[in-house]
Amino acid sequence: YQCDWSSDVCSSDLNKQSQNGKIHQAGYGRGKFDISFEFFPPKTEAAEKRFWASLEKLAPLKPRFVSVTYGAGGSTRERTLRMVSRITKETGIEAAAHLTCVDAARGEVDDVVRLYAQAGVRRIVAVRGDPSSGVGEKFTPHPHGYSNAAELVAGIKAIGDFDVSVAAYPEKHPESASWEAEIDNLKRKIDAGANRAITQMFFDNAHYWRLMERVEKAQISLPIVPGIQPIHNFVQVASFARKCGASVPDWLAGIGEPEPSEEAPAPEEGAAPDWLEGIVQPEAQAAPETQTQWPYTEGLEAQPARPGPGRALA
Repeated sequence: YQCDWSSDVCSSDLNKQSQNGKIHQAGYGRGKFDISFEFFPPKTEAAEKRFWASLEKLAPLKPRFVSVTYGAGGSTRERTLRMVSRITKETGIEAAAHLTCVDAARGEVDDVVRLYAQAGVRRIVAVRGDPSSGVGEKFTPHPHGYSNAAELVAGIKAIGDFDVSVAAYPEKHPESASWEAEIDNLKRKIDAGANRAITQMFFDNAHYWRLMERVEKAQISLPIVPGIQPIHNFVQVASFARKCGASVPDWLAGIGEPEPSEEAPAPEEGAAPDWLEGIVQPEAQAAPETQTQWPYTEGLEAQPARPGPGRALA
């Protein structure tokens, strides 16, 4: 869930749902379903204190792991490394580090992978990353860098036996010419050694289940983890969703659309767990590998809702 590191509100909705039992009733933290969280690395000392406080509050949910994002062109490399190192050493929660290949030579990226290994981090979320010119702009690989996420995964696996997560798109990546091309790209990442895919955010569960049908038809058997984007600021989330190809259904727009000159309200408490119930199917109806979820937990201070596997992940 989103954490606002610039205020005292951090994972507030999730904490409330955890406290009143809704999350636990769904099976989280009891082994029935796995859940993981994604964070931006905090920018300030005060924000970092809130980060650790939030992580402590989320710990009773027993996340499978938590991940820390990696800024465009490695802009947060040191902070990401420091956060995942400390999580690994001090919390008992497994950490995953994000990695992109934007504006970096292969040697630079490989050095980061080795630093993660030295810090004891064995999970990596490997994404191509947004073009440095901005979301929706044409991606141009570094002349001596990895060209796409499949190459990045292969490079990571050549360095060590990392657990690697990649991206999947319930509504197709904006750069994919067709669904056939989309699934072929997902296959390339899996063939390169990915252990699972985490989806771009979506607001209509039907998109996720249609993706699962395509994945099954393509005989892809690795887990496809649904990426969940809670909404604290509808306007910001909706704006980014449209840029990255995630549609916003009318019912959600009706909940979140503000009156003129009013700040966008968040959906009412309980909306998110109801949303999740449409994904967490009875075990008799869904394969065990679908019973994992990935709430995006970025800090609004660092721009909202840029899902780790959901940015420009090719």
